[in-house]
Amino acid sequence: MPTVTLPPKENALFKRILRCYEHKQYRNGLKFCKQILSNPKFAEHGETLAMKGLTLNCLGKKEEAYDLVRRGLRNDLKSHVCWHVYGLLQRSDKKYDEAIKCYRNALKWDKDNLQILRDLSLLQIQMRDLEGYRETRYQLLQLRPAQRASWIGYAIAYHLLEDYEMAAKIIEEFRKTQQTSPDKVDYEYSELLLYQNQVLREAGLYKEALEHLCNYEKQICDKLAVEETRGELLLKLERLEEATEVYRRLQERNPENWSYYHGLENALKPSSVEERHKIYEDAWEKFPKGLVPRRLPLTFLSGEKFRECLDRYLRMNFSKGCPPVFTTLKSLYNDKEKVAIIEELVVGYETSLKSCRMFNQNDDGKEEPPTTLLWVQYFLAQHYDMIGQQTLSLEYINAAIERVECRCEVALTLVLTFILPQHAGNIKEAAQWMDEAQALDTADRFINSKCAKYMLKAGMIKEAEEMCSKFTREGASAVENLNEMQCMWFQTECALAYKGMNKFGEALKKCHEIERHFVEITDDQFDFHTYCMRKMTLRSYVDLLKLEDVLRMHPFYYKAAVTAIQIYLSLHDNPLTDDSKELQADTANLSDKELKKLRNKQRRAQKKAQLEEEKKNAEKEKQLKNQKKKKEDDDEEIGGPKEELIPDKLVKVENPLEEAVKFLMPLKHLVKDKIDTHLLAFEIYFRKEKYLLMLQSVKGALAIDPDHPWLHQCLVRFFKGVSESKELPEVVRTVLKQEITRLFGDSNAKSFNQAYLTKHSNSVPHRLAAAKMMVYLDSSTETKAAELATALDESLENRTIQISTEVLECLRSGVLGDCKELAESYRAECHKLYPYTLAFTPPGYEENTKIANGDVSTETEELANEM
Repeated sequence: MPTVTLPPKENALFKRILRCYEHKQYRNGLKFCKQILSNPKFAEHGETLAMKGLTLNCLGKKEEAYDLVRRGLRNDLKSHVCWHVYGLLQRSDKKYDEAIKCYRNALKWDKDNLQILRDLSLLQIQMRDLEGYRETRYQLLQLRPAQRASWIGYAIAYHLLEDYEMAAKIIEEFRKTQQTSPDKVDYEYSELLLYQNQVLREAGLYKEALEHLCNYEKQICDKLAVEETRGELLLKLERLEEATEVYRRLQERNPENWSYYHGLENALKPSSVEERHKIYEDAWEKFPKGLVPRRLPLTFLSGEKFRECLDRYLRMNFSKGCPPVFTTLKSLYNDKEKVAIIEELVVGYETSLKSCRMFNQNDDGKEEPPTTLLWVQYFLAQHYDMIGQQTLSLEYINAAIERVECRCEVALTLVLTFILPQHAGNIKEAAQWMDEAQALDTADRFINSKCAKYMLKAGMIKEAEEMCSKFTREGASAVENLNEMQCMWFQTECALAYKGMNKFGEALKKCHEIERHFVEITDDQFDFHTYCMRKMTLRSYVDLLKLEDVLRMHPFYYKAAVTAIQIYLSLHDNPLTDDSKELQADTANLSDKELKKLRNKQRRAQKKAQLEEEKKNAEKEKQLKNQKKKKEDDDEEIGGPKEELIPDKLVKVENPLEEAVKFLMPLKHLVKDKIDTHLLAFEIYFRKEKYLLMLQSVKGALAIDPDHPWLHQCLVRFFKGVSESKELPEVVRTVLKQEITRLFGDSNAKSFNQAYLTKHSNSVPHRLAAAKMMVYLDSSTETKAAELATALDESLENRTIQISTEVLECLRSGVLGDCKELAESYRAECHKLYPYTLAFTPPGYEENTKIANGDVSTETEELANEM
């Protein structure tokens, strides 16, 4: 159907519709649409119908909007307006590929339409269609060569395609058109020059970049960036004397910046440890209060030089009362010799401070304040916790609590007190201590957050929510508010807590909420495509695009994805069954008295759950009313509500493995360096019986850690699967066997498992992996496998609370066969080794393990009452 041309009166109304849309006056726009469409001659005018649909979409009426736009498009297929509007609708629904198709169709009928070209370029850069983006930006440059954004957009297209020389030429051509006085402060021009210099550096044109920097230095406002870039370029060009001067100037500007010292080292090129140390000794004299020049040499010094340097560093920090001093030294704990020197020094400080209030009895200096001893004991508590001596660590923290004189110090020492039981395997005790710590300093958000985190680790979800509500918006649910604020540490801990309680629906809800946050962050970059070119923040813009490309490498996403995959694997292995059938099976063997008791207990639990649900629904209804009122007040509300995440619906998904793959794919692309990514991929493909993908997964894992216990289990299952599968095509079987032979020789699954056990006979986690595979391959080896896994000799390596707990779970779950009696004796042995760990406490043990001698709580309570 041909495009209908409106007469002057209706055409004027249509232009007003466009203006109303641009100014977000949607109600007025609908009135003008009605005036045109009420005329029988133009009741089916395609462009007006499309604009009415677009306006309704902005008011949240999505279905009606799509109907009108499609109707308009059918009535006028050759209208660029209808295609453009349809593209805008698709874009609002984040269907960017479909929107691009619509824009391309619109350009068929109006190839030089600037607005459509701009919208198309935004979608192309959003979707990283860089070739298409370059073509579109070239069209815009041809149509509007006088506009700054046309040049900049075209240059960025080449930059992102890594054609740096072409990008630099385009920027230079554009720069020549800018008439700027050398004495005038112009931040946008300054940013353009810095961006141009960045492109030259990335092109490897270091000499040209340095000349460019020197030529335009006066017109660049960011003087620090100029100096840092100059130092970097001089190093690249091997002009070391000049680089040395630059980094010395930067040091004077900020003596606590680590990178300046590394730059100075690269410029001076010390040939020995002594020369390298001299660099920092000079810095000590120049900056006597500087901590960084005292800390950095500790990484490469050893022996007496290390002791001397460490002594100065620790004295400065203890005197000042610097709580993070232990954190700054954590990286040194890989060296046993250095750990011994640290312990010897700090224990000596404690002894001397107790007797004469000085770091060393032979010192002639001034006496230290009482708080210095507190920080020394605080450090020692962390030190002994780090090396696994929790009992000694707790003794030091008890001594520190006795000495505290102010509320914040009590809170700080209790922060450590709660961490120690957590490391000792008693998370409930840890949460209890943390609650006491935050009660002493309720205004501290850090302690509040830590307390909430460890309450979640202890499964105390409601208590954690109440704790967080102290710092969330009033009048709103703490959980909802934390979700709005994208507080992902809370949501990841919540997901793990629910998973530990087997509430898979609630856990998946949290994982999907985190996934939505990352989608929102990706979508939010859309606003910056035009903003950054307008404001000339080009370096930051390119950095943003690079960050967005690897966004899902973030630990928050990784943790949520791993949790979700594990839950979906569990749902696939053990599908949820009907509750009534489960109840019938559970109650079949109970006596009448026991059954009556169970029914009463269930009724009470049901009544409690019903009351909680009613309370929750009342709060939800109140929030919905507030939201509805807000929408009514705001006539120009844009967009519709998101699909609600319902736990029951999430947990009853038809194909759990397909859902797991959705979380896996970003990890496979971005987190290839973590072995868990490849092993989780194997677990999914093993269940899907995709043998070539299994092979790909194990090869990826082998490249990272060929002796990993989980990988070994995957390999044994893979070998057995390949040898026993009857449905494999012959070509695939041949390829798999060739790869297995190439990687592992001609060994079969049993001999491969035995060789692994022989190689790692002194490591507990490796013994457990081999034992599990012995039972998997031959159930008659249960006794031998159980004995192998439960060995607790002191000579064995990697014996930890975590691995011992895993062994106990395997004994109880039947993975190692019927081992209930052995499980109890193993638990008792572990309880002797780890007396604070709840997992190893005797059956019926109701109270949490008491820390130390049990007097700490009383002492702290009395101290708190005094304050």
